[in-house]
Amino acid sequence: MRNFLILIVIVGAGAYFGSKWHLHNEVSNGMDMATILMAPYANVEYDGVASTLSGELTIEGIRVRIHGFNDTLYIERFGIDTPSFLSLLELDDVAKRQSDDLPEYFGFLIEGMRIPANADYYRKFYSFVLESRGVTDADDVGVECTGKYGFSSEALAGLGYTEQVISSSITFNNRPGSYSMDVAMSMEDMWEMAGNLTLAGDLLSEISRGTAYRPRLSSFEIEVKDRSLNARVNEYCAKRGLSEKEILQAQLDSFKFVGTENGIEFDEYVLDPYMEYLGGKSTLVFTARPSEPIALSQIDLYKPSDVPALLNLEAVAL
Repeated sequence: MRNFLILIVIVGAGAYFGSKWHLHNEVSNGMDMATILMAPYANVEYDGVASTLSGELTIEGIRVRIHGFNDTLYIERFGIDTPSFLSLLELDDVAKRQSDDLPEYFGFLIEGMRIPANADYYRKFYSFVLESRGVTDADDVGVECTGKYGFSSEALAGLGYTEQVISSSITFNNRPGSYSMDVAMSMEDMWEMAGNLTLAGDLLSEISRGTAYRPRLSSFEIEVKDRSLNARVNEYCAKRGLSEKEILQAQLDSFKFVGTENGIEFDEYVLDPYMEYLGGKSTLVFTARPSEPIALSQIDLYKPSDVPALLNLEAVAL
């Protein structure tokens, strides 16, 4: 009996490591092909492929140098997250499977993406953002020090950052009659965000509609935690010559701009908690629970001032 158990363990270990080698080899081959295809645009290198019994499959130590730029983009880990190692082995069959057979969840993750504050490609990207939006107020002190359009390299330095370290994940959860997305994102020593977005319908059925797909929002909750950015902004804006009142107004203007960009005019149920958040509270939670699922593509059909009530949007500072 003992020898039989040992044999089972040996066979199981062999199957696991054999499957793992095959999986890593397939991913490595695909990654090598991707680097060849990207060669005309960027030089891409990576350290290797890793997987876990818990269902993660990641490419490790990615380094990207875009042609025409000198600085390197570094990513510690990039990959996918599933319920188990077996789920990883079944990924080739996902497109052929019925909705009920989908994994409990499926996600993407990126950890430790490091962008130097003065990277030449980041400067170019920031300039592109301003140009594409036709921005005319980018040099205003309140706009620049609060990052209305994102922080420039100079603003990042003024805030005390030498690099931006970004981690993010998005996980799709399939449930009968609805599906949800769990989203998490953080910028080291800046802020953290975690949220859940629930959509009506069946995941596979909805996605299979292709261009006819119209996501319908059932609810969402987003929690934002300050990790020193608010204090840094206050200090930097003050050094740039703004009074406390001017700093607060500049922060409100930048926040309202986020709403405007998304077709929303925030009301007092959002603005008042946001001011409390700026005043020293560390957490801000946004919730939206419309009375019935609403197609996200239809939100821009409403007046921006009507959207908060339509979504039953509110916030609370903690």
